[in-house]
Amino acid sequence: MVDDCHATGFMGPKGVGTAGHFGVNEKIDVVTGTLGKALGGAIGGYIAGSQSIIDLLRQRARPYLFSNSLPPSVVAASIEAIRLVEDGDDLRDRLFENTRYWREGLTALGFTLNPGEHPIIPILLGEAKLAQDVASDLYEKGVYVSGFFFPVVPKGAARIRTQMSADLTFDDLDTALAAFEQVGRDRGVLA
Repeated sequence: MVDDCHATGFMGPKGVGTAGHFGVNEKIDVVTGTLGKALGGAIGGYIAGSQSIIDLLRQRARPYLFSNSLPPSVVAASIEAIRLVEDGDDLRDRLFENTRYWREGLTALGFTLNPGEHPIIPILLGEAKLAQDVASDLYEKGVYVSGFFFPVVPKGAARIRTQMSADLTFDDLDTALAAFEQVGRDRGVLA
């Protein structure tokens, strides 16, 4: 089973997700995902699997039993979003180019990141108050980020979450890196 909520639309060829990215589609029995995030929707998600798995879930899954169907407008918009995603290799290439540039820039400044290639890039800070203060200071400098702390992440593992976009230029990223450097120094995160 793969939860692809943070991968659908941009990981793998044509944005098919994590299994496609790693070339293991045939080994996956169940995929869950969201119609939000890369697909741009505000509500809804999906579970994909064999007919027997879907039949079982329709009879036993509490969220299915106690929820309503998606509005037709959301379904139609999601289908169109999937079509756009399938044709978006150029945007995915730019997204991952920006992701590499951003990760390299943050690492060169001295921030601690989780390793990887994913376009959601958390900057590990440790304490909740520090994450909140850094997020607030960055906002004052025109950079919007979110601080994550307990109970969303374990105690002592607070972080700032950055999310890369294909629409940003290297100049945009350099401006944001300069703000991160200044705030990081002001808050004692960077030497």
